[in-house]
Amino acid sequence: MNMHNIGILALPGFVPFDCSIPFQLFSVACGKNGEHAYHLSFIGDTGHVPSGQFSIDGALPLTAMLKMNTIIVPGVTPSFDVCSQGVLDALRQARDAGIRIASICTGACILAAAGLLDGMQATTHWSVAEELAARYPRIDVEADILFVDNGQVLTSAGLASGIDLCLHMIRQDLGAAAAEELAAFFVVPMERDGGQRQFIRRTGPESGGNLASLLLWLQENMHKNLTLGSICRQAHMSSRTLNRRFLEQVGVPPMLWLTRARVRRSQALLEASTMSVEEIATSTGFGSAASLREHFRRMVGTSPTAWRKTFKRYYAGETMRE
Repeated sequence: MNMHNIGILALPGFVPFDCSIPFQLFSVACGKNGEHAYHLSFIGDTGHVPSGQFSIDGALPLTAMLKMNTIIVPGVTPSFDVCSQGVLDALRQARDAGIRIASICTGACILAAAGLLDGMQATTHWSVAEELAARYPRIDVEADILFVDNGQVLTSAGLASGIDLCLHMIRQDLGAAAAEELAAFFVVPMERDGGQRQFIRRTGPESGGNLASLLLWLQENMHKNLTLGSICRQAHMSSRTLNRRFLEQVGVPPMLWLTRARVRRSQALLEASTMSVEEIATSTGFGSAASLREHFRRMVGTSPTAWRKTFKRYYAGETMRE
């Protein structure tokens, strides 16, 4: 397997948390045989990049962007600080070369300044979303979702949603099983996706409205024939209250959330097991292979068999998709 090169753009005033998310996740991501899948480098305008009490030394020059498969752009403080023309030009050249480019949090402001988001949907931290939309009216800014995947250019919302975006990219590159294993290692949920809300309305503990225990129960019992009624009984809520809680806390209705979780479990089983499509359909609660295929194609864009062939080939040692 060829190593996938990732460059993290470190600019003066970088947000340390934004930089650490991709560095931590990608540096330990492995293929099925345990080999490290990514090589990470910092890229900067200068070799020494300061940010408050933190600094990065040994950053590669901007010309190194063209040697990368993926470039990740963390946010800076202040969010709309004007980057050097050299940085903006380097990002445009990387885009024109077909390199995948992703922003963490307010890093979307840098992509916007380079013109990389014009005509696209994008997101950023909710606190600067309105200003981003005002400064760059050609961007369709979505302030209420975790991340946006436009294909070559991706953006993530506030802070920890960068984890969701990195897991999403790892799932694209290595498959669902690798992403799921990584999520378990970092003790973060794998169920979240780009369509969920970045700004979650938290419910007070006295109301009993937090869904954490119910979501865990759904994952552990997804193989069963669950209905909205059975979920309501488990949650001790009416269907109206349950739907409201799901929309508030995860951004989608309960049955849609369950279907997405089942599809993701199916992806992992297709990659990591020899179970037939029929067996996987049963173990994930779809009931029939036809139902699994229908939902899988709708959410993933391909068939379960094609997904298995793609990632079985990758795990057999062929080059990772770039």
